[in-house]
Parts: sequence; C-alpha cells; structure tokens
Amino acid sequence: MLKTEGVKETLAQVVADRKKEPSPGRMFVEACAKDGLDAAVEYDVTITDSLTSSRRKPRYPARNMLKAVDLSRDPREFYWHESAPSADDAPIEGADVRRELASRFHKSPIPELLTTTAWVQVPPQLWEDPETFESFINYRLIVRLCTAENHTIISGEGGLLNMPGIERMTSPGPFTSTILRACNEVEQMGGTADGMIINPVDYYRAMGTGRLMDDLEQNGMFIVRTRLVEPGTALVGDFGHGAQLFDAGRSVIRFAEPPPGTFSEPGAAVMAEIYERVVVNLPTNFFVVTV
Repeated sequence: MLKTEGVKETLAQVVADRKKEPSPGRMFVEACAKDGLDAAVEYDVTITDSLTSSRRKPRYPARNMLKAVDLSRDPREFYWHESAPSADDAPIEGADVRRELASRFHKSPIPELLTTTAWVQVPPQLWEDPETFESFINYRLIVRLCTAENHTIISGEGGLLNMPGIERMTSPGPFTSTILRACNEVEQMGGTADGMIINPVDYYRAMGTGRLMDDLEQNGMFIVRTRLVEPGTALVGDFGHGAQLFDAGRSVIRFAEPPPGTFSEPGAAVMAEIYERVVVNLPTNFFVVTV
C-alpha cells in the first residue's frame, strides 16, 4: 500500500538531494552566456523530475504516482501485463473469490516513447539577468513541460484514460460514491487503490460537502488534482503495482523556432523536450469513474 506519509518522506529526501545540484535553469543560463541564441543543453535526466517546488501546499504531478523506469540506466525490451478473461474461457478454480486467478498473462515490447514538448517566449534581454532567467527557465518553461507531461501520461495519445481494458464505472452500487466502489473493486482483484487522479472542481466540491477526500487521504490514497481529467470523472487504481512510466532518462532545452501559432508575435523562444510513455500492467485494477 502506498502510504501518504511514506511518499512525503521520500519527496523530502529528493528535495534535500536536489538542493545540492545545479538546476536545469542554471545549466541553461551558463550555456546561454557562452553560446547566446545557439545555446542548447542536453541533460542525462528527465528534467520534470529535477525541480523542487517552493509551494507551502503540495500539488503533485501524475509522474509521482508511477514507478518510473529509466531506460538509459535500466534498459529493457519488453514488459508484462494482464488482461481480464474472455467470456469463452473455461472456469478457473478459486476465481470466484480470487478473481485475478482467471486473468491472462502477456508479454509485449515496450512501445515507442512519446515526445513531450513545451515552449516559452523569452522577454527581450531577460537572459542578461542570470538569476531571473534561471527562475524563468525553471518555473515557467519546466512547469509548462510538467503540464504537458501530465497530458502525455493522463489524456494524450497512449495516456491512462485511453488505455484499452480500463473499465468505466457510472454507478456507486451499494456504496456512497463510485470512488469507494472502485476502491473496493480493486481490492476484490487483489490490489490496492493507492491513487486517484481527479479534477480540482470535483475535489473541492467533495471537500465542501463532506469528508470523502480527507478520508481517502487519511486511508493512504495519493491524490493528484489536475484539470486534464474531465470534470465529473476520476481515475482510481493501483498505481504502485499496476502501471509504469518508461522514461528515456534524457532531456533537452534549447532556443528554437516555434511551430506556427505557438505565440501571438515573433520573438526568441526556448523549448524543452522529454521522452517517455506510460504502460498499464494491470488494467483490471483501474477504473474511470463518474463522480
């Protein structure tokens, strides 16, 4: 079970470690001082996982829910996954109680990683102020890249919401909410509903009308709030054991010509890219619910 306190302790250690390292923005500022508008920096990490937030109230990205596999340091060709039995499958002894016994096992090649990109337009001469330019790269460009990464993981091509095999749940059944019903269904499959992705409007509406969100978090559920999930829906599942994020372990930031329509007026622009893709090992342990 993914405990909230354990996650906080891990993140605190990550924050402490990162304070000892130059930020991605600092590295790009130094490259810009040397190469001007030809500056480009290649990083041997995924830079959306390299910044710390100064917010007093934490708000976590989707990547924090998943086990990330850095393919540059842990190369792999395949991954395993399961699927629900078909209607024609022979009955499996014991599957009436332990449903997962009837699941089918599969081996598949790791799918091609997707490119996630973000752009910012740099105000004239901002690069002449190194501290401000570093902050701009870190907390504007990379924060926008984090939002783009959320889209890749959650709702983009190959995102969790578009994964085959994940059921939709519209009725709460015997429970007070579909979220609690989904948590129960995951446990009936032998897993643990350790995470949820929900739109902020539904999170705060639930907070204003009862204790559901507090109860879920007190029970160890890791909740990500993001507008990238449609209002009125949420994704509930066993993120700790049921999905993985395959990651190239590299990134780039550079000045470049943006695609037409990126900005309303011409000007120097900086882009950042990362390369990754989410896979689901246990689709039977995830539900898209109607809140």
